[in-house]
Amino acid sequence: MVNIPWWSKIIAKIILNRLPFGYKFWQKLGLFRHGKMDNSAYVIGVFNSHCERAGLKGELKDRVILELGPGDSIATAIVAASHGAKTILLDSGKYASQDVNLYKFFAENLRDIGLKPPDLSEAENIEDILDLCGSYYYTRGLSSLKAIEKNSIDLIFSQAVLEHIREHEFQETMVECKRVLKNYGIASHRIDLKDHLGGGLNNLRFSNRVWESSSFVRSGFYTNRIRYSRMVSLMEEAGFTIELVKVDRWDTIPLAKSKLATEFAHLCDDDLLIKGFDVILR
Repeated sequence: MVNIPWWSKIIAKIILNRLPFGYKFWQKLGLFRHGKMDNSAYVIGVFNSHCERAGLKGELKDRVILELGPGDSIATAIVAASHGAKTILLDSGKYASQDVNLYKFFAENLRDIGLKPPDLSEAENIEDILDLCGSYYYTRGLSSLKAIEKNSIDLIFSQAVLEHIREHEFQETMVECKRVLKNYGIASHRIDLKDHLGGGLNNLRFSNRVWESSSFVRSGFYTNRIRYSRMVSLMEEAGFTIELVKVDRWDTIPLAKSKLATEFAHLCDDDLLIKGFDVILR
């Protein structure tokens, strides 16, 4: 496999983003994908891991689950319904596949492993599927989150999503998550702090003015660049109690500190060594 330089990915995605094709076109080509949530084994694995961390394994009946960033699929609604739970799927755009047969096949996979998903045989579109699962799909990001009823959610989870929330919306998003969560509710998140270009810290080379520009934000490689210590602090400021499940580190910092943009020059080595973490919020 050809190792494509990180900078060429930026150039290519900015150019491609300017072409007159929508997300569905690029999705079919395998470009600009939003995660792997259209892969049934992956969906089940992610769902189970977050439920287990939250201590809800076997206790999902009548629970309400909020997934942040379902990406290319509404399959979480089907697996949750198989456990007697309802789901709100929240994203910043309508990225989920509209292929009804994909979801019918997914339901069959669930039956094969002993679960009882809703009967989707008569579903003609994803709206039918959501209705059969007692679930909702909202696609206006923070605006949609603000419309969710206070103290209505038992579990919030996300898989490599929080790093994609716009920097200026992150704190408000955390505050809103705290608002919608029930008093004894739990949030479980996997956060990937790598650059999403080559798995390093190349995104920290750029000034905020460049990185937060519309051409960068809309081109499929944007991350908010909020590092570990600050992200944890923002979660705490929103009112959450933090329980770190796992912190992943590089052996050495993947980018010379002399190449960091001014905004990141103050970061300590420990913050730069952290490439991802799993966290429970209460």
